[in-house]
Order: sequence, then C-alpha cells, then structure tokens
Amino acid sequence: MPGRLIEDRADPVETEERPAASDAPDGSVRPRASIVGIAGELLVTAGVLILLFLGWQLWWNDAIMASQQSDAASDLSTEWVEQARAQQADAPLPAAEGFGDPVVDTTAYGNGEAFAVMYVPRFGEGSQRGIAEGIGLDVLNSYQLGVGHYPDTQMPGEVGNFAIASHRSAYGGGMHEIEQLQLGDGIFIQTRDGWYTYRFRDFEYVTPDTVDVLAPVPHRPDLAPADRIITLTSCNPLYSTAERIVAYGVLESWQPVSAGPPDEIAAQVAAWGE
Repeated sequence: MPGRLIEDRADPVETEERPAASDAPDGSVRPRASIVGIAGELLVTAGVLILLFLGWQLWWNDAIMASQQSDAASDLSTEWVEQARAQQADAPLPAAEGFGDPVVDTTAYGNGEAFAVMYVPRFGEGSQRGIAEGIGLDVLNSYQLGVGHYPDTQMPGEVGNFAIASHRSAYGGGMHEIEQLQLGDGIFIQTRDGWYTYRFRDFEYVTPDTVDVLAPVPHRPDLAPADRIITLTSCNPLYSTAERIVAYGVLESWQPVSAGPPDEIAAQVAAWGE
C-alpha cells in the first residue's frame, strides 16, 4: 500500500512536468491560453486597426479629397471663363495697363459659399482649390472646397489684407507645401471678375492666438492700409496644431477673366477644362 501511495503521488507530478504531451499528434506541448494573453492580442489588433484608420485618414482619404477639391475648383474656374466668353463684346480688350484698378467684389457671401479659386504653381499639379467664405470645418473639411476666407478681412484685389486658411495635412491639404514657397512665387486668385496675381514675400511663425496677422496691416491694426496683400495661414508643423505658419504676398497685377489667365499659368489653366 505505501508503494501505491508513492506511485499515486508521483504520477501527478510527472503529468504536470509534461502536461500537454497528448494534446498534439506529434507529442509537442501546446501553450495554454490565458486572459492576459487574449487581452494582449486584442490590444495589438486594436492598435493595428487604429494605425490603418490613421493611414487611411492622413493619406488615402487625403488624396481622394485633394483630387475632388481640385476638380471642383477647375469646374468653377471653367464656368467663369465660359461665362466671360459668352458676355464678351467683339471690341478688343485693352492692353494690360488699361485694365485699371482691380475690381473688388462687394458681394456679401454666406458661410460656405465659394467665390474664388486659388492656384499656387509651387504647390504642384492639381493644387487649385476653391475658396469659400468662413473658416469652419464645413469649409476646410469639404470635398468641394478646402480653403476658407477669414470673415471681416478684405477681398481679392482690395486694399488691405485678403486672409485665407487651409489644412496643411489631411482633408485635402490645400496648403500642404506652404513651407516650400520662395521669394517671388506666384499666388493666383481667380474670381468671377478676373485674375489677381500676388507675389510671395515672406514667412512668419506664430501662436494660434496671434490674430493680429489678419489685420489690414498685419500686427498693426491701428494703421490704415495702403497695400493690397494676401495672407495664407495653416497649421505648423505637419500633423500638429501647436503653431501657425503664415505666408504673405503682395498684389502685382490683375486682369479680367475675359482676358484669360496670366501667361505664367495659361497652359495649366487651359488643361483644367479638358
């Protein structure tokens, strides 16, 4: 009897040392599942899904929105050109110096209403974007727009500050390449009335609450403006809202829509309607 008790005690010990020999046909040991292990696998899976979503949001969806925004801007530009051609009289257009002061649109546009197209060659092919009144998400995150006009700032061609905003990344990234601007680069704004050619001058980096960059004379709201400038604002650095990158330009010239786009971009604009 003592011998059996010893055997009975020994068998369980041997089984614990080799617990899963019979679990697999080849005699290998299979690990036992645990709550901690399952939870870990679920967390890893969730992490992968989150990364995939972020990738879709920041790259794939961004590319789709960028394409749709540029197509919508092209359509709007082409519509204005066709309207101008239909209304144009047989009389020849005056020379460029005869266009006079820039026409300034005084229409009171509602929030989200498109009134202009921005095209910056430095931003690359397909960079044209529609500009609408307002800087809310309904404008900046729109599949049809992408650039918003700060209410109470000036309009294209007007003395003062025509200030606009767009995302730097995601939702079409209308100003994704803003930091690549170089002195003298063209910033072209088209409206129903004509083309306004601004030339880039310089950058500034500010905190999100530095709103005096939107003043008619940036940082000097007490001064009366004498120049016609444009201010582009976007988040900085990429994928962050910690600060704002601000790009300033000065109006160089303007011409009516019926005169066609400036020679510098005529070929690219012609391709929009194809």
